[in-house]
Amino acid sequence: MLNWEDENNMTDDVQNIAKLTLNGTTYDLPVMSPTAGPDVVDIRKLYAQANVFTYDPGFTSTAACDSTITFIDGEAGVLLHRGYPIDQLASQSHYLEVCFLLLNGHLPNATELEEFESLVTNHTMLHEQMVNFFRGFRRDAHPMAIMTGVVGAMSAFYHDSTDITDQHQREVASIRLIAKMPTIAAMAYKYTVGQPFVYPRNDVDYASNFLRMCFAVPAEDYEVNPILSRAMDRIFTLHADHEQNASTSTVRLASSSGANPFACIAAGIACLWGPAHGGANQACLEMLNEIGTVDRIPEFIARAKDKDDPFRLMGFGHRVYKNIDPRATVLKESADEVLELLGVENNPILQVAKELEKAALADPYFAEKKLFPNVDFYSGIILEALGFPTSMFTPIFALSRTVGWISQWKEMISDPTMKIGRPRQLYCGETTRDYVDIEKR
Repeated sequence: MLNWEDENNMTDDVQNIAKLTLNGTTYDLPVMSPTAGPDVVDIRKLYAQANVFTYDPGFTSTAACDSTITFIDGEAGVLLHRGYPIDQLASQSHYLEVCFLLLNGHLPNATELEEFESLVTNHTMLHEQMVNFFRGFRRDAHPMAIMTGVVGAMSAFYHDSTDITDQHQREVASIRLIAKMPTIAAMAYKYTVGQPFVYPRNDVDYASNFLRMCFAVPAEDYEVNPILSRAMDRIFTLHADHEQNASTSTVRLASSSGANPFACIAAGIACLWGPAHGGANQACLEMLNEIGTVDRIPEFIARAKDKDDPFRLMGFGHRVYKNIDPRATVLKESADEVLELLGVENNPILQVAKELEKAALADPYFAEKKLFPNVDFYSGIILEALGFPTSMFTPIFALSRTVGWISQWKEMISDPTMKIGRPRQLYCGETTRDYVDIEKR
């Protein structure tokens, strides 16, 4: 028999205690209170005291760490980075300033920001021998496969920033990853389309540099429109970190073993590649292609409302946010600006996207179920309008999320209570049995 009770232990330091009764024995488990979010029952000593594990597939009810970086309240539609609301950061700040915030815990002053931006800008070049690494892949290799391999291989080229016990080396690795990830992603794209690599320039901002490296060719340079650059910067900002998601948890688990930072970030990229995680905006574009034309929207709206039809509107609603995705509100502004600038007349997919958004927002069914367009819907529209193939959507997500992974990695490395990750299991297999010689089987 197992019973839970909550009580206030009325001592000088009033502390909540959860009482677990198991087979007649009661165990006191401390209840930890965060600065925001639900209380957490501390079960670290449960196995040692009671010889039982807890069962939580997907770790949906388990806090695996304490963190000061990002907070999400899905019910209220809140996303905070170091306490700052994401809509304020996305509309008033820019990506590299948010990178500084995530890495250091505070917004930079003018001098700090200038120094940080200069540091990142001057580390965007890749080691020239790494160019040969790209050419080892097949031309039809997925850009995520290339990014996973190249980022993992950075530890073979940058030996002076792999010692995780050296704080200076950790800082150098952090800057290198943030600076070089756009170059790696752009080169992965250029390689798959058969175009020559375009090297970064120090006189161009972070988002514009990425667009230029993707779309410029030796015959002519790419003039970056500030509206498109701002939209790209917002996509980076809005995907910078998102608490303890699957890829971030992967980075933390890999780093708990003492692996070098490049290996840990490569592990995060590999996890993000999964269609259930980083492929949401790609799935949204694939859905828009399936709809095909504006006149078919009512048919697909009806299918989405039919509980017996497996079809779902991709890019609407969110697993975490049970209200409006706070990132979507800001990105919608950029999506509208981009579509107004570039037009949708010659792109049937963008026409479908615009009309689908109107139809869904006007339908009471979606409002009642809080199925509002999310960040993946608008980011997919913008990336399509910019000219990126869907195969590049997840690499751009990985580029954006790199700073979040690094911030989480740095936080974990500096935690004195860090232990190597070792999840437990509910074993349901055979118990001990004797080996049988092959002649007797």
